[in-house]
Amino acid sequence: MAKFSAIVAALCLAPAAVAFSGLRASTWTTKGRTSSKASTLSMKLGDKDDPIVLIGVAADSGCGKSTFMRRLVQNFGGGNVGPLGGGFPESWETNTLVSDDVTVICLDDYHLNDRAGRKVTGLTALDAAENNFDLMYEQLAALKSGSEISKPIYNHVNGTLDTPETIVPTPIVIIEGLHPMYDKRVRELLDFSIYLDISDEIKFAWKIQRDMVERGHSKESILASIEARKPDFDAFVGPQRADSDLVISVLPTELVDDPEAKTLRVKLIQREGVDNFDPVYLFDEGSTIEWIPCGKKLTCSYPGIKFKYGPDTYFDKEVSVLEMDGKFDNLQELIYVESHLSNTGSKFYGELTQQMLKLSDSPGSDNGTGFFQTLSALKLREIYEKITKKTVEASKL
Repeated sequence: MAKFSAIVAALCLAPAAVAFSGLRASTWTTKGRTSSKASTLSMKLGDKDDPIVLIGVAADSGCGKSTFMRRLVQNFGGGNVGPLGGGFPESWETNTLVSDDVTVICLDDYHLNDRAGRKVTGLTALDAAENNFDLMYEQLAALKSGSEISKPIYNHVNGTLDTPETIVPTPIVIIEGLHPMYDKRVRELLDFSIYLDISDEIKFAWKIQRDMVERGHSKESILASIEARKPDFDAFVGPQRADSDLVISVLPTELVDDPEAKTLRVKLIQREGVDNFDPVYLFDEGSTIEWIPCGKKLTCSYPGIKFKYGPDTYFDKEVSVLEMDGKFDNLQELIYVESHLSNTGSKFYGELTQQMLKLSDSPGSDNGTGFFQTLSALKLREIYEKITKKTVEASKL
């Protein structure tokens, strides 16, 4: 049986000096037969009988991918999680994170030019022309088939393209960055795709908090920075929403006037008819529902919490949309909301609440961003089990 324990909270998407103690043999249960990956098997990882699951996560920079990756890998991260090779200064600058069973690849490593080269071309890293999609497809196809690859490294510290690193196949590979669904060839390799969509209003409020309050930048310079990125973002990144199986959309609240974005409205937009994926629903599948759960069973201070659920269309595709507006006061009471949801992918009553509590100090843990990221993580575990016909053992407190 594949045992995936909870990951350490040190997981992040930037290079980090976290010691990595090496991969360990995992044990799988498949159709009643138990075998160890460390032993000699007749089937090879990447074969049709032992497939590698490839997941794509698209988002702009500064949109919370680091926290999202922690929530995703928490469900199948194994006991050893950290930068490949231990990271700098133990070994080299790397953007790749590895565990016993998961590899997370940052697609910035496929930038065509280094920072100096982009100054010459005059193009940003958001522009498709500044990314090597041929190499990206070639290497991800090889990795998915079970072969090692020698992947380039984009050094975020000094903006250079460093010596390539060797990536070995793992049962789950997550690719994250600006363009995981941009290239059709890469998109067709993916078993599931997610887009983290932050509205312009929320991006601005978050950048004000980070760059103006914490770094001393002016409001005008922050707005100019956002506007400068917008044409390339709209041309090369945003359109991937149409090809995503699931979108987490973060919007301004409708409960109260809140220019600082302290309260968020978040939508979980779930595409219908996707292989191995059954959308989460509230109360009654396919119905249109509004629910205000605040009261004796769920403590929530002003402006409260409102949930919505129902069918819709998104980029001309049929979807189911679950929405949460507001934030939780007491995460332990989340189990009340969980009890009214179906198709969550949880293995026992209260698992969704438990997973939220594990990362209770992380950004978004009191609102719909953390809630829907955690739901997405449970659904990805379920998708993995359906594709591989393996069982992932849930980790209990």
